[in-house]
Amino acid sequence: MSRRSGILEFAVLGLLRESPMHGYELRKRLNTSLGVFRAFSYGTLYPCLKSLVANGWLIEETGGAPEGAPAAALTGRRAKIVYRLTASGKEHFEELLAHSGPDAWEDEHFGVRFAFFGQTSRDVRMRVLEGRRSRLEERLEKMRTSLARTRERLDDYTLELQRHGMESVEREVRWLNELIESERAGRDQRAPDPAEQGEKDQSGDTGGLPRHRGGSRPDPSDDTTT
Repeated sequence: MSRRSGILEFAVLGLLRESPMHGYELRKRLNTSLGVFRAFSYGTLYPCLKSLVANGWLIEETGGAPEGAPAAALTGRRAKIVYRLTASGKEHFEELLAHSGPDAWEDEHFGVRFAFFGQTSRDVRMRVLEGRRSRLEERLEKMRTSLARTRERLDDYTLELQRHGMESVEREVRWLNELIESERAGRDQRAPDPAEQGEKDQSGDTGGLPRHRGGSRPDPSDDTTT
């Protein structure tokens, strides 16, 4: 399985955990809610859905007619297929949520993982955020070293483009620092009660998500950080 198809499966399972959807609605949610999938077509999504159904993680249901509608009204019209998460699909998604290895820090994966932080445990959120920060700090150091070596050979526009890229990475690092400090502050306030933690898992725990103090948060899937 490619990295892109793997993160697509993760996103599909996560969205269907919220509620069942038909293919068109699911594609629209992927395109509008998760930036990395803006250009996804149903031709790409359909094989993914079929694979998830074959693995037993989703089931296909035929959308019913509105209550009281005559049967004749359905003649010649194709019923919509609604995709619903199974119990094993939910279990599989929870296993994926618990993963916090290097793949979760990469540009393409991080934005999607972050979109589901409300369903992710605090410890996993912290590991992903710290891993992402470490990855960007390494990238920033390489960018600075490269710029110092090549500055004299670059024209003004290329130099400005390099600076813009560095500023984008620096902005995301500052944003991650803020998130990490807020997560730590939330964790240090008190140890979670197991019963309350269960309720948070259902409602979407925002944990230490900080109040934003003006401006806009960097888009984790922004191409300028690649």
